[in-house]
Amino acid sequence: MAKGEEKSSVLMVSMAFQGHMNPMLRLAKILNSKGVRVTLATTEAVRHRMLKYNSNSTINNINSDNNPNQIELAFFSDGLSPDFDRVTYAEEFFLSLEAQGPTNLSSLIGNLSRNDFSCMIINPFMPWAIDVAHKLGIPCAILWIQASAVYSIYYRYYKSINRFPNLEDPNGIVQLPGIPSLEVRELPSFMLPSSPPFIRTMLENIFESIDKVRWVFATSFDDFEEEIVKSMDSLIPIRSIGPLVSPFMLGQKETNDLSVDMWGVDESCMGWLDEKPNSSVIYVSFGSIIVLTQNQMDNIAMALKNSNKAFLWVIQESNPSGGSLSREFLEETKGRGMVVNWCPQEKVLMHPSIGCFVTHCGWNSMIEAVVAGLPMVAYPKWSDQAINTKLCISVFENGVRVNCGEDGVARAEEVERCIREVMEGPKGVEMKKKAMKMKEDARKAIEEGGSSNRNINMFISELINNVGN
Repeated sequence: MAKGEEKSSVLMVSMAFQGHMNPMLRLAKILNSKGVRVTLATTEAVRHRMLKYNSNSTINNINSDNNPNQIELAFFSDGLSPDFDRVTYAEEFFLSLEAQGPTNLSSLIGNLSRNDFSCMIINPFMPWAIDVAHKLGIPCAILWIQASAVYSIYYRYYKSINRFPNLEDPNGIVQLPGIPSLEVRELPSFMLPSSPPFIRTMLENIFESIDKVRWVFATSFDDFEEEIVKSMDSLIPIRSIGPLVSPFMLGQKETNDLSVDMWGVDESCMGWLDEKPNSSVIYVSFGSIIVLTQNQMDNIAMALKNSNKAFLWVIQESNPSGGSLSREFLEETKGRGMVVNWCPQEKVLMHPSIGCFVTHCGWNSMIEAVVAGLPMVAYPKWSDQAINTKLCISVFENGVRVNCGEDGVARAEEVERCIREVMEGPKGVEMKKKAMKMKEDARKAIEEGGSSNRNINMFISELINNVGN
C-alpha cells in the first residue's frame, strides 16, 4: 500500500435497486483491495430485502472479521415504508426520495463514526446527492450505470452541445460523434416526450449539477465503447473502470463476492443445465423490472416451442399485471424447458450449455453477456435498451434484433427467426467469434496494466493527492 493511501475514504450512495447496487458493491470491493476504505449508503428498503433474501451472504460478508473496518453498509430513509412498491409507484418513490433524501443522507453522514470522506461516488439518478456532496465540501464522482453512449447522448442534449431533431418525430435522424446514426425512436426513452415528466425533470437536474462532478466513471471498458469515450474527452470525460461483474466471470478467484439478491435465487437450474450439451440452451430473461404482456409472452413461448431447442426462462411471478404461461405449453416442453422465478444470472451465462441470451438489453445484462462471450437476441422495451441494442447490432456485431410491430410486440415467427440465426446460421458463428473476442478484451481491461485498472489507479492517486492538499 502506498504511503498515505490508507487515508483515502470513499462514500458511495446508491439507489434501492439490485441493478444499481451490484456495480457499486463490485467497485467498492476493487477500491477496498487497493487500500481505500468504503462506506456504501443506500435506503432502508435495501436492508429490508437483503434480510429477506440474503441475510447470510452480503451483510455477513461485508461485516465479517475478514473485512475489518474497510467496507461498511449504512442506511437512510427515503420516507416510505419498507413494503412500498417502488417499481410500480416509481413517481411517488422518486419524489419522496428527492424530498427526504438530502436531509436524511446528510444526517447519516454526520452520524457515521468515520466521515472524513475523500470522495462521494453517487448513482446518477440521485442528482440531489451531488448537491449534498457540494455543500459538505466533498469531491464528487458519478458511477454511470448505463452505456457511455447514453451518457454522451444525455450530456449533448441537456447541455445543448449538439443539434437534435424534433423528438416528437420517431423517424428523425440523430447524428452524434462516436455513435452510429440513430433514429429518434432509438434514443433513450427517458428523454422523449412520452416519458413521465418527473423522469425528464430528474434528467435535467442531473445535467444541471454535472459541473459540480469531478469524475464520471463507466461500468464498461475502453475497447467496448472506444470511439464514444474518446468523443467525450473535450467535454466532461468519462473513465471506463469495468466490467463490474463477479470476479469468477473474469477468471479470477472469487473470495466473498459482494452482490445483492433482492428476489431470492433459484439454484436448481444449475443442475438442470449440467445435463445439457454445450451451447444448446436458450436463456431468456427480461430482468427484474420489465413485465411482459400476455401477447408478448405467448409469442415468445410459441417461438421457443417451435425452435425445438432447450430453454431456461426467468419469469417474475410477483407482478400480477404480467402474462402467464399456459399449462399446455409447460406440458409440451416438459424436460426441454425450465421456468424459474429468478436465477443466478452470471453463473447461468457462464455455463457451457448456454448458446444464446434472449434479453431486453439492460446494460448490466449486456455487460454480463459480453464477459460470458455469448451472442444475444435483443428484444428492447424502454429506457436505454434501444440504444444498447443499436450498439449490440451495429458496433459490437454480437447479436440480432427482434423486429416488433407498432404495438411493441414481436410475432412468434420473428422471435424464432432470431433464435435460429444465432443458434444455427453462419451469422451466428460470426457473432460467437466477436462475442469471444470481446470476452478476452474485458478480461484484459481489469488485469494489471489494463485500461480499467489504470483508470482506477489514477483515481486513487488523485484521491491521495487531494487528501494531502
